[in-house]
Amino acid sequence: MKKFLLIVALVVALCSCAFAQSDLEYVKSKGTLVVGITDFQPMDYKNEKGEWIGFDADLANAFAATLGVKAEFQEIEWNNKILELNGKNIDCVWNGMTLTSEVLSSMECSKPYCNNAQIVVVPVAKADKYKNVESIKDLNFAVEQGSAGDEVAKANNLKTTPVQDQATALMEVASGSSDGAIIDSLMAAAMVGKGTGYENLIYTVSLNSEEYGVGFRKGSDLAAELNKFFEAGYKDGSIQKLAEQYKIQAALIK
Repeated sequence: MKKFLLIVALVVALCSCAFAQSDLEYVKSKGTLVVGITDFQPMDYKNEKGEWIGFDADLANAFAATLGVKAEFQEIEWNNKILELNGKNIDCVWNGMTLTSEVLSSMECSKPYCNNAQIVVVPVAKADKYKNVESIKDLNFAVEQGSAGDEVAKANNLKTTPVQDQATALMEVASGSSDGAIIDSLMAAAMVGKGTGYENLIYTVSLNSEEYGVGFRKGSDLAAELNKFFEAGYKDGSIQKLAEQYKIQAALIK
């Protein structure tokens, strides 16, 4: 009897594996690709109509269309991105995500598509004091919790205050609540300095170099589909054109 039950259990397990949906099939069956994001200009941010736009958001919309589904954008706590993904609250993380060792081990990732760095943002009036890592050791930095900025701050033994996202980190510096912020260079280029909403802030020290990728559930076949999409977009020039629209063409990895 025990042997019979064991055989039945094995048959059920094999049948379950045989009929389990792939991630691509799962997304197509529900008709949506749920994209985990934070407010991060120029990658994902809202326009005047409250619609999500940006280099990543526009790419996600275009990719979803090739799958025959609609992209839906879900703001997440960045520190919980892996839990959100594995719990199927989202289908991918597409938000200028640095390909850290944790991300690469926990997600099925696309090929890198943009270069980036973590940089220090401080008030313009104090910028001359902070030109290298040694000069910023006594400052307190606002960092997005669980972000690459958080990680590089810890690696350099810098004092930090965790905040919800990088946009909040900039607000902390502008209000004087924090001495500085550590954020992505692409965001700093779009939001800090002359002609931006933070003309009184400037970026100084670069703390590292890194690459962006898109993360799916481990083993997901959507990563390979996205790599095909990227390849086609580079070939027909559409990704280059979109990068120029958001002024990040110098960061593209082709």
